Amino acid sequence: MLLQRIITASILAVLIIVAVFQLPIEYFSMLMACVTLLAGWEWSQLAGITTLPRKILFLVALVLPMLGIHYWTQFLELIALSFDWTDVRTYSGALEYLVFPPVLFWIMVMLIIRKAPEQALKLELKIAYKLAIGWFVLLATWMFLSRLRAFYGVEMTMYLLLLIWIADIAAYFVGKKWGAVKLSPEISPGKSVQGMYGALIASVVCAVLLNIYLKIKYASNIEYGVIQYETAFDFILLSALTVLISIYGDLFFSVVKRQCGVKDSGSILPGHGGILDRIDSMIAAVPFFYAGIFLIRRAVE
Repeated sequence: MLLQRIITASILAVLIIVAVFQLPIEYFSMLMACVTLLAGWEWSQLAGITTLPRKILFLVALVLPMLGIHYWTQFLELIALSFDWTDVRTYSGALEYLVFPPVLFWIMVMLIIRKAPEQALKLELKIAYKLAIGWFVLLATWMFLSRLRAFYGVEMTMYLLLLIWIADIAAYFVGKKWGAVKLSPEISPGKSVQGMYGALIASVVCAVLLNIYLKIKYASNIEYGVIQYETAFDFILLSALTVLISIYGDLFFSVVKRQCGVKDSGSILPGHGGILDRIDSMIAAVPFFYAGIFLIRRAVE
């Protein structure tokens, strides 16, 4: 089982790395939209939708705002070319601030699961509310991962992916070796406090290594990207908090699956289950990381 998980994860990692580095932003965004729609299909099942027309309707509800955001951004880029503006971020305006509602949602989820895990498991929501939550978090993930790649480049996008992957691996092996105290046994008996600490330590190491890499790469330039010497600590803190919120994103989907009485969200990925099983941590991490990068960039301007 572990070997199967490793093989599947390795293949997926290679494909994603190639996509991040090689695909133009339009095709990268399109690929992420396809992944989001697959996750949306699984979410509709978890939400209690059993008929094909209603599942398709939910996917359409995801596709329409994706198209709207895509074409609106293209329209703004045309305006930028007309007025010789070089940075679309300076006039994308309200779209940037849409990152904060999902951030607040995931902070609220973290607090609820942390303080009242049993109540979270017993919480019963109508199907419409479940669909609305899924629509909200999946659309936010697609939108801000695409914008991270478009506005902050390959390095920041790849860093976020590596950050979550490495933290997940660290949590697994540290938890397996020293995981005596369970993080939330009611929801996920496999997760431990020690594993969480391992993930947080890994996040700090990742942030420090990235800062060293950027300082070497841009040694002749004090200012580079969104990270400067004076904001290095902010970036380390952001990395740790992003990993922390990703852990509770994972637990959130575990709550939903337990309420449905299923172990996995699907079976499309051998050894991993469904798409949601593979990206649950990333769904919570993406808007949180993007918001942090956005605020750090605002601070250094």
